[in-house]
Amino acid sequence: MWIADNWKDYEVIDTSCGEKLERWGEYLLVRPDPQVIWNTNKTQPGWKKMNGHYHRSAKGGGEWEFFDLPEEWSIHYRDLTFNLKPFSFKHTGLFPEQATNWDWFSDIIKKANRPVKVLNLFAYTGGATLSAAKAGAAVTHVDASKGMVTWAKENAVSSGLGDAPIRWLVDDCVKFVEREIRRGNTYDGIIMDPPSYGRGPKGEIWKIEESIYPFIELTTKLLSKDALFFLINSYTTGLQPAVLSYMINTTVVKKLGGKVAASEIGLPVSSNGLVLPCGASGRWTAS
Repeated sequence: MWIADNWKDYEVIDTSCGEKLERWGEYLLVRPDPQVIWNTNKTQPGWKKMNGHYHRSAKGGGEWEFFDLPEEWSIHYRDLTFNLKPFSFKHTGLFPEQATNWDWFSDIIKKANRPVKVLNLFAYTGGATLSAAKAGAAVTHVDASKGMVTWAKENAVSSGLGDAPIRWLVDDCVKFVEREIRRGNTYDGIIMDPPSYGRGPKGEIWKIEESIYPFIELTTKLLSKDALFFLINSYTTGLQPAVLSYMINTTVVKKLGGKVAASEIGLPVSSNGLVLPCGASGRWTAS
């Protein structure tokens, strides 16, 4: 498992009964997590000192309950700053487990010793975008949500990357890739974090089980002849590491050779030494 264990401003303190107790900077949140099917009796004192608690509804969805929590605050990872705010469906605007991938491709970008162009698809609030830009890449950031792109821009400014070579685009990712192929544009690194289900700005429907493999095939056409890396993240139960590995092998490797690795990604639980699984990633490198 690839573990995001370099955080200072974030930690999973404990997990029990379908929930996780997390520290986001100086604030404690309790959020549901379907992986947590065990019971540790919630002996950690933080369970009684939470600043926010997301309650899952039996009918689907849920709602936040707040106890002395600001509407917005920020945390840091290395030289980056992320602005957080609790919003719909338990999210805060950041997936901390992705830091293990940020470190991985940042190292590749830094060692390239040449200009590197990166495309970040389904780019959300910009964690991967800012990490790649900080490492020296020129980044194209694409997400269908105008609100998420605005949030990502704010994170860039907070991280001192307001003038970095980042192209911010509100667009349907599939249609954008199709246009980039027609334009003849290529990228040295591609990152994608596709949702299980989504809608584009004009109502385009995305169902990952039906759409992901054709989309990877399509996106492969944007990799430059001397491409450095390709990364796909999955939070969908059916897309396990072996599936990600096979999809990359039959698309990217078939075209460019190189090596594939795939694994679960996770976060350490500080109270007991366990690692909480948080989805999976598939990585391709040229060598």
